[in-house]
Amino acid sequence: MNSIIHPSAKDGFSQNAVLYQQARPNYPQAIVEWLKQDLALTADSRIADLGAGTGKFIPYLQQVSSHLTAIEPIEEMLQQLQHRFPEVKTKQADSQNLSFPNEYFDAIICAQSFHWFADHASLDEIYHVLKPQASLGLIWNQRDTEIDWVAAIANLIAPFEGDTPRYHKGDWQQALDTHTQFQLIGKSQFQFEHIGTVEHVVIQRILSTSFIATASAIDKAMIRHELEKIIDTYLDLQLDDEIAFPYITHAYHYQKI
Repeated sequence: MNSIIHPSAKDGFSQNAVLYQQARPNYPQAIVEWLKQDLALTADSRIADLGAGTGKFIPYLQQVSSHLTAIEPIEEMLQQLQHRFPEVKTKQADSQNLSFPNEYFDAIICAQSFHWFADHASLDEIYHVLKPQASLGLIWNQRDTEIDWVAAIANLIAPFEGDTPRYHKGDWQQALDTHTQFQLIGKSQFQFEHIGTVEHVVIQRILSTSFIATASAIDKAMIRHELEKIIDTYLDLQLDDEIAFPYITHAYHYQKI
């Protein structure tokens, strides 16, 4: 099962599933109306959360429908989800081997995950399990790098990315552009803030990033030090001070042709 999982995801998320759950931001509440209005999902809709991770997006889907299936290939991440949401059906599977009946789901949602499996084999599998004209919803939280101190953080961690799939690299877009079975219906953006202490919202959040989680202890210590210096220099805040970290949520509505 793990053969198609990128090493950064497999190693970084399996070793740091608890930190991922604790440090990652949630999503803007407006995303629920997007699911209902743009994707036309209702209480009767059968929805899959693909690449569900620890279940960060589950509360938003639960506001739309109770007919949910969370699909996640990494066992440690799935265990966190099952502990938090024992009422939700789960399946440990990768995106190329979903093993559901054809035309089973009304929608598949990928929140903070599609860049990990943006390939034609996965899109073919998604196509088969979606009903005719059903929706594929792709959602990403991205740090707002128009803000100077946020841009400084992005520049700090960029050298560690390597070949790790990322939203901003755009490979996921190319996979969809060259696939003939989905069409883009629309895209939306929502702004929100992740509020908490500097330690939680900045330090732990960055350390939960896949390619940072697998870095050496020396590199992690350096990154922590530089993050503290950035926040002190730009905002004059300490680890226990509250901070509002600005995000932009990008939401894409694709439809099965």
